[in-house]
This record gives sequence, structure tokens and C-alpha cells, in this order.
Amino acid sequence: MTFTDTQTNAAAVSPTSEADLAGFIAESYARAAPMRVVGGSTRFQSEAVAADQILTSRRLSGIVTYEPGALTLIARAGTPIEEIEAALAAEGQGLAFEPMDHRKVLETKGFPTVGGMVSANISGPRRIHAGSCRDHLLGVRFVDGRGRVIRNGGRVMKNVTGLDLGKLLCGSHGTLGVLTEVALKTLPVAESQQTLAFHGTSVKGAIEVFATALATPFEVSGAAFRSGTAWLRIEGLSPQVDYRRERLSALFRNREIDVVGEADSRTLWRGLRDLHHFAGSNVPLWRILVKPSEAPAVVARLNALGGNVSLDWGGGLVWFETNANGSAVRHAAGMGQAMLLRRGSLPNSDGFPPEGASIARLSAALRRTFDPAGILNPGLMGK
Repeated sequence: MTFTDTQTNAAAVSPTSEADLAGFIAESYARAAPMRVVGGSTRFQSEAVAADQILTSRRLSGIVTYEPGALTLIARAGTPIEEIEAALAAEGQGLAFEPMDHRKVLETKGFPTVGGMVSANISGPRRIHAGSCRDHLLGVRFVDGRGRVIRNGGRVMKNVTGLDLGKLLCGSHGTLGVLTEVALKTLPVAESQQTLAFHGTSVKGAIEVFATALATPFEVSGAAFRSGTAWLRIEGLSPQVDYRRERLSALFRNREIDVVGEADSRTLWRGLRDLHHFAGSNVPLWRILVKPSEAPAVVARLNALGGNVSLDWGGGLVWFETNANGSAVRHAAGMGQAMLLRRGSLPNSDGFPPEGASIARLSAALRRTFDPAGILNPGLMGK
């Protein structure tokens, strides 16, 4: 059950069943043998993991069940997201949180998997309207660091009882367990979309536009900024989109606004989601979470370091490309959480933001519970 990983060109263990996966982890636990846990190898910070052994879930693939009427889908962790999106599109549905594809900006060769998406809690521009990947996760099956198979949650929200381990696993980057199956809520795809473009604006001006628009009942589903232009996306039935466009345009009647039509709007937001504007570069790229109201001050400090900035999530997400060192970036981010997405020339180290004392104690306790031997992605996320 081994093959060559496309990113590292190293031999990787790739079980074809949950039982084989559990057996392999149990045997590794007995030997205290650490491992790098990866999905499709499109977004993984392997340099930070202190292990030579690679484990991937990519051969645990396939849609287990999809019930369009119930808006639920269960898939094995190694299932390509493209396969899931194709199945949903055939029924006029999709993943409302719009997961990002990292391949272009990171120049990776793998394919995004649903398990990797959940493990990293990957969410795109629509997060401000539909919520994150974590909000659409109904249940999981996973193997912990002892080789135990654990199931939590169900196919509908009311079936989630007790501690919701799915929410815990979502965003843990494979440090607490290896996902084998995930259950997700699906939603109908919007019939139409348009985008309002505000050219010649500053970061402060963009934040003012976002704050005003997001406070309305007009269901803005995207609010992003780069290179002096702020964009607001509106989606829904065609008459609804036209109405919301007119009302928002009236709200900003003192500003010059361009309307981006259906096809161009979809292309625009795909590029913003996947960071095409930062592709083709090896300059380190940071993902910084901030309070939208604090974005102008944070960006001003970041700009003093030299680099390029773009915003998403109404200003709550700052992307920053710079050659400045990590400590300078994190200092400029202030209370914001700065994670290194593209390492570039920076030294091999953990790209995750440091944890406060209380969070670090809680994280350590969870890791002792789910991975007592410390074999799952050791060195990642401060582990």
C-alpha cells in the first residue's frame, strides 16, 4: 500500500481501507514512529513535521452516499474535491463555503481532497455569508493516534450529540487524527451573480464600503480588495440580484461603480479565491486574520515592511506577500493571527501562529488524549 508522493518524491503509505489505516497507525503507535499525514499534497507544510514516514489518505476515495433532497453528502477522505463538486453540480448544488484551490499559488502538483479540506478548514470568499467549512460539517469518521476508529456526528445537524469532535478535527491539520469519512451539508447553487467594483479606493475606503454593505439585508456573498479596487458580490435568482444591485448602487450613489456581469464575475471571484494575483512568485505569503475594523491599521504596518496586500472576508482576512522576516510580520499583525502559507526563502519552521499559554495547555491536553505518543504530524501547529 505504498506509492511515491508527487510533492516530496518519497515513498508514502496509502491504505485502501479504514481497517488498513487503523492497523498501520496502531503499529506506528506501538513503535512510537512519527509520520507526516497528508491528503492530496496541495497545501501541506511538510518542512515543519519531524518525521520521514508519510501517510496519505488519497486512496480512501469515493462518494459513500449523496442525498440531494436531504442536502447531505458523505465521502471518503481521499475523494478529490473536483469529483464532489461535479456530483453536486449535476443536481444544481455545491459547497457553499467555496473551498480554495491552492495549487496555482503554491505551484503544487497534487489534487485537493475533501479530507484535506476539512483538516485545514478551507473556506473561500463566501465565508462571510455562508460560514466556513466547519459550519457545514455534519460528522466525521477518523482514526486517532492509537489506531482507534472513532465516529462522531451524523447526516443531519440534529444527530450531533455530546462533544462535536468533527468541529475539533476541522482545522487540526492532521494532528489529532486521520480522517476517513466526512459528512457535509450541501446547498443549491445561486442561479445568477453580479459584482460591484469600486475603483480608486484605499484600504480604509474599502473597509468602509464593506461595513456599509454587509450591514444591509442585501446578502452580499463576497467582499474583497486588491490593487485599489474593492468588490462586492451579490448572488441569487436573477430578479433578486438585479434588485440588490440597484439598492446597493443607490446606497453608494456618491461613488463611481462598475458592474461586472455574470461570466466575468465568476472568473473574478475564482481568481480572488485561489490567489491568482500572488501566483508565479516564490516570495513568502502570509494569511492574517484580523478584526475588519483593525485592517487599515494592520495593513499600514505591513506596508511599512514592504510587500503586496489583498483583502477578503470583508477585511477580516489579509493576504500579505513580503520578504520581511516572520517576527516582523507577526509584530505588524498585532492581535491578528498570522500563518505562513508560502514559505519561499524563509527558514524551515512552523508557519502557524504561536498559541497563548491557556490555548497551548488545552491543545497539549487534546493531543495527549488523541495522540499520546505524538506520532501525528509532530512539529506542526506548535506540537
